[in-house]
Amino acid sequence: MLTGAIELPDGSRVRGRGLRNPAPDDAPAYGLYLGGSRLRRGREFAWAHDWVDWPDFLLPRSTEDAVRLIRGLHSRALAGEDVEVACGGGVGRTGTVVSCLAVLAGVPSGEAVAWTRAHYHHRAVETPWQKAWVRRFPG
Repeated sequence: MLTGAIELPDGSRVRGRGLRNPAPDDAPAYGLYLGGSRLRRGREFAWAHDWVDWPDFLLPRSTEDAVRLIRGLHSRALAGEDVEVACGGGVGRTGTVVSCLAVLAGVPSGEAVAWTRAHYHHRAVETPWQKAWVRRFPG
């Protein structure tokens, strides 16, 4: 189990974190990272991973790609893999994905942001458009 991982309502686990913070000592089996070319620059990971092109404070450039990768992250977590999701600070974009994972784990979409703020980070999902994206996320 990864340091700092939270348990979703379906029993799957995921670690959310900020890439600007020091990396934990334990590595995931898979990571989903959220950001543009500036955040990607110079970041190398020794484990399987994907990137979603997702500007800070905004929404993913491709909803289709983001939904597919978030669903894949959830499937890996359900299978018991050690997985993480991260953006620059680990709050807005990461919180949005954790909220979407909560929807996939059975939390009603209208309650997912509150669930994430209670279980992951009290300021998770920073913008009104990120909140609306969670409410529309296809569970």
